[in-house]
Amino acid sequence: MKTQWDLFIAFFRVGMLGFGGGPASIPLIQKEVVEKYKWMNEEEFGDILAIANTLPGPVATKLAGYIGYRVAGIPGMLNAILINIVPTIILLIILLTSLSSFKDFDWVRGMAAGVVPVVGMMMAVLTWQFIKKAGKGFGWTKAIIIGAVLFVVLQFLHIHPGIVIAVLLILALSMKDKEKDNREGDRA
Repeated sequence: MKTQWDLFIAFFRVGMLGFGGGPASIPLIQKEVVEKYKWMNEEEFGDILAIANTLPGPVATKLAGYIGYRVAGIPGMLNAILINIVPTIILLIILLTSLSSFKDFDWVRGMAAGVVPVVGMMMAVLTWQFIKKAGKGFGWTKAIIIGAVLFVVLQFLHIHPGIVIAVLLILALSMKDKEKDNREGDRA
C-alpha cells in the first residue's frame, strides 16, 4: 500500500507542477523517480525516456504508465497514469474557464511569461545531465561530434526525433549483437 501511495504522491506532484506539457514534466518525473524514490537510476531513466519519445502520445503519460507498472504492476500503472492526468484535466477546465475571462490583464500575461524561464531552466538542467552522461559514456570528443550531427539532423534536415531515436536504437542493438558475436568468436 505504501508503494501505491508513493506512486500517487510522486505523479500527483508531476501532474500539478508540470506546467508546459509533457516535455516540461520530464525533469519533475526524473527528480521523483530517480532522486527521491530511487525506483531507477539515471541510465535506466534515460533509456526509458528515449523509448517513450519514440512512441506516439504524451511522454509524461507513457513514463507514468511504465514506471507505475515497473514499481507496482498493473495497479501501479493505473494509479500513476490516472493521478498524472486527472489533476491536469481538472485544472485545465477550471483555469482555462477562469483565465479566459482575465486573459487581457497584465498580471495574467506576466504569470504566463514568468513560468517560461523556469520551465526552460528545468529542461536545460536535464539536458546538461544527459550531456554529462554522454560524455562519460562515449568520451567527450565522440559525444560532441554525435551531438553536432544530431543537431544538424534535427534542426536543419527536420527529421522527426522519433525516427532519429528509433534509428539509434536499432544501431545500438545491432552493435551489441556484433560485440556478442565477436566475444563468442574469441572464445572459440
